[in-house]
Amino acid sequence: MGTTQTAQRLRLGQLLVDRGVITAEQLQQALEHQRTSGTKMLLGEVLRKLEFCNEDQVMEAVSRGYGVPFARVSPRLADPKVMDILPREFLDKHEILPLFKVRNRLTLAVNEPSNVFLIEEVARLTGCEVLVVCSPAQSIKATLETHLPTANVFVIDDILDEGDTSDLSLVETKTEDISDLEAAATGSPIIKLVNYLIYSAVGEGASDIHIEPDDKALRVRFRLDGSLYEKLHPPVNMGPAVVSRVKIMAGLDIAERRLPQDGGIHVLMGGRPIDLRVSTLAGQFGEKVVIRVIDNRSVLVDLEKLGFSYEMLKKWRQVITAPNGIMLVTGPTGSGKSTTLYSVLKELNSDQINICTVEDPVEFNLKDINQFQVHEKIGFSFASALRSLLRQDPDIIMVGEIRDEETAAIAVQAALTGHLVFSTLHTNNAPAAVTRLVNIGVEPYLVSAALMAVLAQRLVRKICTDCKEPYDPPSNIRRAVEQIAGEVETFYRGEGCEKCRKSGYRGRLGIYELLIPNETFQEKMVVGGSLMDLYHTAVEGGMTTLRQDGMQKVKAGITTVEEVFRVTAA
Repeated sequence: MGTTQTAQRLRLGQLLVDRGVITAEQLQQALEHQRTSGTKMLLGEVLRKLEFCNEDQVMEAVSRGYGVPFARVSPRLADPKVMDILPREFLDKHEILPLFKVRNRLTLAVNEPSNVFLIEEVARLTGCEVLVVCSPAQSIKATLETHLPTANVFVIDDILDEGDTSDLSLVETKTEDISDLEAAATGSPIIKLVNYLIYSAVGEGASDIHIEPDDKALRVRFRLDGSLYEKLHPPVNMGPAVVSRVKIMAGLDIAERRLPQDGGIHVLMGGRPIDLRVSTLAGQFGEKVVIRVIDNRSVLVDLEKLGFSYEMLKKWRQVITAPNGIMLVTGPTGSGKSTTLYSVLKELNSDQINICTVEDPVEFNLKDINQFQVHEKIGFSFASALRSLLRQDPDIIMVGEIRDEETAAIAVQAALTGHLVFSTLHTNNAPAAVTRLVNIGVEPYLVSAALMAVLAQRLVRKICTDCKEPYDPPSNIRRAVEQIAGEVETFYRGEGCEKCRKSGYRGRLGIYELLIPNETFQEKMVVGGSLMDLYHTAVEGGMTTLRQDGMQKVKAGITTVEEVFRVTAA
């Protein structure tokens, strides 16, 4: 068995080498990684993980090795009438896709052409002769989701072109009657407009969509890289119908226009699931809607891509692998705390440990991690959820936020009894987390015993790489940076271009302040040292401050002085 698998791995590897996709050295490196990593990853998966090739290149080589055609399937290629020839559960489980059927011959896209038993089972279930084509699993899944979306999922496939208002006459008159409003909200122009807003927001990487009515205008703004930008000005009379369409999608009550409402929408874009959180609030000129865009692709990233310096990432990785203790991530709302914690859990996750989270709400679905959502109205608070969770034999616990004394006490107690606990706090810097826990009601000696690390963070905008240019800053700015980061050879800024919306910035990354308490700091905690005392002790112990980390990124030409000053205190 082992010899056969080795031979097959070598055939795939040799095919990729022969086609010039990878080098012989890369093949040997991948085989060595596969041998020493202790995982059961296939060679193709290892090659993709090492970024030596992509899935399409692997599948083309696999298809050649097995002598079957390669096809990059898409929704246009598959016949929708043929797809229900097999149960949806069967298609999902085996990652296969019926493409088309001619007389008694069924063409089937598969990810593993070697699975002859599966192909025989399909032939038995359909009564057809099965012809196999090899296709990437991602393409198969995307096409399945587009044609056969799961319940309560909207497929964003009907898009209104930007600036096209030719088909908006349906809602030019003001609609007050609820039945008229519902009809307008389900009309094609409104559906197209809302789909366009969602499609554009996801495509541009927006975190929020703001739909804001005024007395003479309806304004739509996107939040991009932390700042709001105007996107559209639809006719003001469209406002009620647009709001109602969003409410229908989120399962909210369109008749209730006075009280705030919250809901969620699940959409598919290009076969990729996107979650939207909807909040409505009545204003003077109608209801304002804010839609939070939750895109797993932008959140479930590796720790290396968050913005950590090499040394700080090395220290952070050391502390998060501790057997027990509490780790806190602090910062204001929108500073990327959840992204950091999800990236940590993604890195720590394995089949050998039980990771559980308690969140309000569950923002992202993490594969193979047990996630629980609090419900304050029925008494299922952070504290009660955490208490119940400790009876579920967890190894690692993530608590969305420590808000009260009871939650803090249980989290600290869990950390002291052999669990690794991650959570967040809203504080301005890392040492302030200690005083916050004490102020909440946790005894200082317990904080000292349980606290392993505090990571404070902020998000700064990155200089746009398309319009990045060197410049000579004023002497006071240069002096302020060089006092912290040392001599700077060249300062950079973004001139402003179409790709960055003339802002000079595109994308964001984190700046960090990592506190790992030493003995001196722990002694200060026990005796109840002041915040200023704790802060100076941490800096003397080698803690890099937020501003110092930010200035190093200015020196590296990644962000600007203005951005660092904007998000940090002196």
